[in-house]
Amino acid sequence: MKYFVPLVMAAVGVMGALNAEARDEHTMFSIEEAMSTEDAKSKLDKDVHFYFGDQKHPSVQKSFGEVMTNKKTNAFNKTDERACQWAFLSAMVQFQDRAIRDGGNAIINIRSFYKRNEISSSTQFECGAGNVIAGVTFKGDVVKLAK
Repeated sequence: MKYFVPLVMAAVGVMGALNAEARDEHTMFSIEEAMSTEDAKSKLDKDVHFYFGDQKHPSVQKSFGEVMTNKKTNAFNKTDERACQWAFLSAMVQFQDRAIRDGGNAIINIRSFYKRNEISSSTQFECGAGNVIAGVTFKGDVVKLAK
């Protein structure tokens, strides 16, 4: 019994320290800024277009269905914004690859779906950032648009 109380106290202290270290900030970031990074300009194909929220787009010739992407990145030693922009770009590359594979040329109706919280915006996306991981989740529709 004399070791039980100190052991319990130590366990409570360790658990409290772990909870104090956990961070899961949900923040909105600019789509325009994320799409304007040098990485985005070099990795995204100009022939595949992205339309967020209710942005206007040419008429849909063919729909290939709704898809979801969930991307994480290492956030260690990065600002939340930089880590979230990198996760955003990874998601757009995955969308782009899916559109090309399916025969589409666009993803429309893109909306954030981080932790099943759906947010539709033409200007911002939601990102979850912690101490070591940042992530985004998006839903969107793969389509072939009229030219």
